[in-house]
Amino acid sequence: MAPPTVVNVPIEAIKGRGAATRIAHRFSKDARDGFDDGWGGLDERLADAGAAVPTELIWETARSAISRNQSPDIYFEQSINPYRGCEHGCIYCFARPTHSYLNMSPGLDFETRIIAKRNIAALLRAELASPRYVPQGLVIGTVTDCYQPLERELRLTRSLIETLGEARHAFSLITKSSGVERDLDLLAPLAAQRLAAVYITVTTLDGDIARTLEPRAAAPHRRLRTIRALADAGVPVGVSVAPQIPFITEDMEQVLAAAWDAGARSAFYTVLRLPWEVAPLFREWLALHFPDRAERVMARVQDMRGGRDYDSDFSTRMKGSGIWAELIRQRFEKACARLGFNRERAGSDLSLFRRPTLDGQQALF
Repeated sequence: MAPPTVVNVPIEAIKGRGAATRIAHRFSKDARDGFDDGWGGLDERLADAGAAVPTELIWETARSAISRNQSPDIYFEQSINPYRGCEHGCIYCFARPTHSYLNMSPGLDFETRIIAKRNIAALLRAELASPRYVPQGLVIGTVTDCYQPLERELRLTRSLIETLGEARHAFSLITKSSGVERDLDLLAPLAAQRLAAVYITVTTLDGDIARTLEPRAAAPHRRLRTIRALADAGVPVGVSVAPQIPFITEDMEQVLAAAWDAGARSAFYTVLRLPWEVAPLFREWLALHFPDRAERVMARVQDMRGGRDYDSDFSTRMKGSGIWAELIRQRFEKACARLGFNRERAGSDLSLFRRPTLDGQQALF
């Protein structure tokens, strides 16, 4: 078992962020840490850390809109992500290591330096208009949240929904933000034609845990209100109770019951994934917020990963393996069967797809 992470940043210095540090990414040649030389330099550094870390918007001109996957453990073939990095700051986010390719930290940089794809809607239109394009299952926001705070002003996700609606291309989206309610005027009519569905992530009903686990996401009770708003508007809505974290998110059955009462009719889960830099970041988070149970949590995580922090094998990476993973699976399936989840999955109609025109093609250049 790896030794526990030593953290020298006080909890009060973390102003609404998930990560406590700008951990060096895996391609860095050097890693730096604070050291007390007896002259007060470390005290000054920690005092500076108490200031709120601002969010920086970085525009990107993307080269493609639709990403495709052939992973056997993922139910959709295509995805669109208008943002890289996520201000919600979920400490468990499996996408954090993607910031390493940008020479940025998967820690604080991932949640404070957000890359927005300025031309994403124009690219999507061009790709849908291609004679070679064949409609397949498509999900918005599979890597980072498509309704993170910057979406209020940038409206990139809304522009994607408008483009998909014009092309009558079926899609779903996943978020843990109440911001999706803003676009009900687009989603409800599309849902009536079996062209749109939404999944809301509710990791736990414990507001105190959620506040540190997902510091800038909507509170759990607010997400349940969003499920109700979507269901009342006729939008098929599901709940993601992911990730399941042993001894941290222990209320799966209660989350599922509350989501059912709010109007969700489908559900899925995954277990905690700790690829690359996510593992030391999560250990750091445990040491800060749950030092009394940190070793127990990581022991159970490793039980589900063949004795390691993470195993990327397609057959086990989403649900884990072993006795503990089997227990979570049984709890989930029994709760879903008792409540009635997943009896009728919301279908999507890809036959309605109509190739869009390229009147706005000049926006690509």
